[in-house]
Amino acid sequence: MRQVLSYADRFWAQLPSAHKLITIILTLAVLGFIFIGGHNNSKQLELPKIAATQLENIDTHESDDWQESNNELFVPEDYYYTIGKGDTLSQIFDMLRIPQATMYEILESDLAVLALDTIKPGDNLRFWMNPDTHELSKLELEFSRAHIVTYQRAAGGFEYSETILPGVWQQEVVAGSVKGSFYQSAQKVGLNANEIMSISALFKDKMNFNKGFRRGDTFEVIRSRQTIDGYETGDSRIEAIRINSQKRELTAFLYKDSYYDKNGTGMERAFSRIPLKTKARISSNFNPTRRHPITRLIRPHNGTDFAVGVGTPVYSTGDGVVEEVVKNPYAGLYIKIKHGQKYKTRYLHLSKSLVHKGQAVTRGQKIALSGNSGRSTGAHLHYELHVNNRPVNAMGDNVPIMTEIEGNERKAFKAQVAQQMDKMSHLKLALLTSSKKN
Repeated sequence: MRQVLSYADRFWAQLPSAHKLITIILTLAVLGFIFIGGHNNSKQLELPKIAATQLENIDTHESDDWQESNNELFVPEDYYYTIGKGDTLSQIFDMLRIPQATMYEILESDLAVLALDTIKPGDNLRFWMNPDTHELSKLELEFSRAHIVTYQRAAGGFEYSETILPGVWQQEVVAGSVKGSFYQSAQKVGLNANEIMSISALFKDKMNFNKGFRRGDTFEVIRSRQTIDGYETGDSRIEAIRINSQKRELTAFLYKDSYYDKNGTGMERAFSRIPLKTKARISSNFNPTRRHPITRLIRPHNGTDFAVGVGTPVYSTGDGVVEEVVKNPYAGLYIKIKHGQKYKTRYLHLSKSLVHKGQAVTRGQKIALSGNSGRSTGAHLHYELHVNNRPVNAMGDNVPIMTEIEGNERKAFKAQVAQQMDKMSHLKLALLTSSKKN
């Protein structure tokens, strides 16, 4: 409650004098109504939301907010905050009077997942405070209903856990013809920037998406959107694509998390095992259960460290699109690349990035120079491979390779392709019929 009063005082101090006078008059009128006529119909007044901060105090929660979940008592958060444009984690912690030292303890735990670097407007933060010590006991970051990261206080710091729900995926078919650029034409039928970049990256070896299209070329896309309890999470995936350009047909179908053309040939090139051109000693191996030697907190090492000097060239291990180029106090300068629907890679502690967010890269392309940035005991490159948003040992058997669908799988794949091609053809025919009528 002290925080809410503090923000109310600050808001009142910034009001112009005329607004203060009007507010006082209205307040007196309301109080008079309550005292004279509202005695028998009194209602609890709700504290107004502070628009600038979108902060809600636990005191405004009703008792029915307490629910039974997973056979455990669900405890509502003390503070709920929706990220706005220009917000930073430091500003939010200051606003809630949570010490910066606590924020850095959470960032240290976040090093293994780097979730807090990716917060954007619309993401939600929930804070639980210890009523006895007034310290932060738990922080929850909700990217969507399907993806939540939790930071729980333990002896000596915080530990994180990540919840990723499968949800329900609902298909839809979109189609259009190219007028101007493919990017603009795809946007007009409802595809977002990430989906368009994924399509162009998938076909980049077969077509120049900047110059390869002609007016009248057509495309059809089957897209699935994820829902949890009937609500869209914002996550989507491309399941099938067909492009008809200059008497040439290009196809791609998602089958068991990888893309193949209609003949069953894999479209995603094999990954390189390591992101270096020269041999380097592995100074630290993948270890998801590693503990801090002093605090004994779980501090996963979700990648492989290579002992290389500052300025050593770093190469993308696969074709993809750059998702993030970020500076972090613990991970230092790092790059995250998305490779199709299933794979992601990260490269930490860099001294210089040679790529930018949204850029398409190819396997073997130089993307950065190694360094010693962030919290590091010495110059090295930390490399991670993620499969379906889970870190795996890139030095193990998880490196993806281009394959061809064979044997019993081929029959199931062909049946899927036939069904999806039929869906896309029906929509294309409907659009052509509609355009002739117009």
